[in-house]
Amino acid sequence: MAHYAFIDSNNIVVKVITGVDEDVTQNGVGGSSEAWEQFYASQEWNAGLTCKRTSYNGNIRKLYAGIGFTYDVDADVFISPSPYPSWVLDINHDWQPPTPKPSADEPYEWSEEDLEWVAV
Repeated sequence: MAHYAFIDSNNIVVKVITGVDEDVTQNGVGGSSEAWEQFYASQEWNAGLTCKRTSYNGNIRKLYAGIGFTYDVDADVFISPSPYPSWVLDINHDWQPPTPKPSADEPYEWSEEDLEWVAV
């Protein structure tokens, strides 16, 4: 089974479906991820949406797409929503806090109110 994300005009994922594996051909359709993306996007129930293949193991477009994720067209990756308003994306499209997490062995959680890591 393959999975496909549907993206609106703001590059936000609005739905994800289980579809046909990219190497399958049915009724003259398929044979590649791109062919199935075009097929699913052309269905009237997906009018106005772009379709992109996504993968549970993250080897296609960085992350498995979820509703509310953003699709970065230039980097061809899905980006999860920010865990906190103060965090920013790094060059690898990973969210980073304003201060690095301490490397101590004890567990920490992020305090958005204080903009720092707090031992738990």
